[in-house]
Amino acid sequence: METRDYMVRATAADAQILAFAATTRDLTEYARTCHDTSPIMTAALGRLMTGTLMMGAMLKNDNDVTTVQIRGVGPAKGLTATANGHGEVNGYTMNPQVMLPPNSEGKLDVGGAIGEGYLRVIKDLGLKDPYVGTVQLQTGEIAEDLTYYFATSEQTPSSVGLGVLMNKDNTVKQAGGFIIQLMPFVTDEVLDVLEDKLKSIKSVTAILDEGNTPEQMLQMLLGDLDLTITDKMPCCFKCNCDRSRVEKALVSLGHDEIQDMINEGKDIEIKCQICNKPYNFTVDELRELMVK
Repeated sequence: METRDYMVRATAADAQILAFAATTRDLTEYARTCHDTSPIMTAALGRLMTGTLMMGAMLKNDNDVTTVQIRGVGPAKGLTATANGHGEVNGYTMNPQVMLPPNSEGKLDVGGAIGEGYLRVIKDLGLKDPYVGTVQLQTGEIAEDLTYYFATSEQTPSSVGLGVLMNKDNTVKQAGGFIIQLMPFVTDEVLDVLEDKLKSIKSVTAILDEGNTPEQMLQMLLGDLDLTITDKMPCCFKCNCDRSRVEKALVSLGHDEIQDMINEGKDIEIKCQICNKPYNFTVDELRELMVK
């Protein structure tokens, strides 16, 4: 997919601070069209993909992958996003059509849609077993939950800001976010400056809607702390599905289930859970799978 989305990495205060910021409007809109999400679920999925995308940029090796899962008792049930270190992310939600009244602040009630539950981070680093960190959801608003995850599971004090702004026609107007992480040797003086900035800054979507870039977002937060942009990369929604993967998934269902499909005598359509792309199989093709 063609995209104007991108992410920057930066340091500040003599490397006492590591920072990331991204604009993700196009990939969030792409996910909305793929999954036909309601405004609440578009906001939830956009926030989660943006956060996961920046976490992917923290990975060390080319083939490393981060997946963030949220599961809750609310009507959304759950959502998942996966990213690598190359600016590629995808995601899906278990219940794309949740509709709720606005929350007490008059905003999309993502926390109410998710409800109580847990957030799980799975890092596939090419080792025998992946790293898995799980925390209880604090608010369901995702940014706060990721902040809590970093502090408790990775012992890295962080500030996470995520946002999705919708148009009146329910398309995505703005989406993006930032993650600011403190190194163990950060000084109290630097902390005081950063805390004052975080208290006074506007929301992510308000900043982006004024025409600001990710670089300018970080400048607002860290400009007084010798901000240095170290990297910039394009970002996009990318799913790795293909026909051979879908065939393997079909074969894994087992002989009896495939035979039942053949007995119905109709072609079948299977959609990828991640990008909703349809794959069609004729009865003859199903028969061929039986001998694989």
